[in-house]
Amino acid sequence: MKKLVIDESVGYELVKILKEANFDLLSILETNPGVDDEKVLEIAFQEEAILLTEDKDFGELTYRMKRDSYGILLIRLIDVDKQQKCNIVLGVIETHLAELENSFSVLTSKKLRIKKMK
Repeated sequence: MKKLVIDESVGYELVKILKEANFDLLSILETNPGVDDEKVLEIAFQEEAILLTEDKDFGELTYRMKRDSYGILLIRLIDVDKQQKCNIVLGVIETHLAELENSFSVLTSKKLRIKKMK
């Protein structure tokens, strides 16, 4: 199963839900709190993991600055409560994990957009 790296911008509730669902993950909040976005992306790449984030800066890092990535899921679920957000993200990961690899994906309350990077 593909590994996940969870950025600090993502609430800890999602980390708990994904751990309970037995996903292989690394939580930046637990292992490297306070590191900058470039280091987070580097950690995810070294781990060969898909990065889950709510921080739009990762789009800039991967597209404009051409930083390497194994995949990024940008979570943009605005006006959705924490539990519903966790359920939506869990469902997307369970259903689309293979498609998220080598992609920059954006999840909104209306759709999941997956754009291959390589």
